Amino acid sequence: MDLARRERSDVMEAFRRFLGADLVDSSWLRVEEFVDGGTQVVRVELPGVDPDKDVDISVVNGILRISAKREEREEHKEKGSYRSEFRYGTFLREVALPEGCREEDITASYKDGVLEVRAPVGEVAAPAPTKVPVTRG
Repeated sequence: MDLARRERSDVMEAFRRFLGADLVDSSWLRVEEFVDGGTQVVRVELPGVDPDKDVDISVVNGILRISAKREEREEHKEKGSYRSEFRYGTFLREVALPEGCREEDITASYKDGVLEVRAPVGEVAAPAPTKVPVTRG
């Protein structure tokens, strides 16, 4: 692990301990990855999340980045008592895309609490050999 990554990890861990909670949690986003024909499919369970407001999908340097935030509130009203519970957090998951994936062809859909991202993989052409000239000296 390089020094910058270790320092960032140490800072985040200290911040989590200070707050007593995880602000960014990758374990909440359960991911299923598979190849369907010529398409890499990434499915993420996101129940109770509004994909229009709470989900961000981006691709940077061949990495698919899915972040989501969840805010839940439960209220229990009974005769003579009231209780309210909040659950919230920001979650992040990154998945490496295969070589030959065209970022402009990536699509995403959301149905029944499952986000599905489809990344078509094009043909990866082998690089043409490069002839290196020899000079006499």
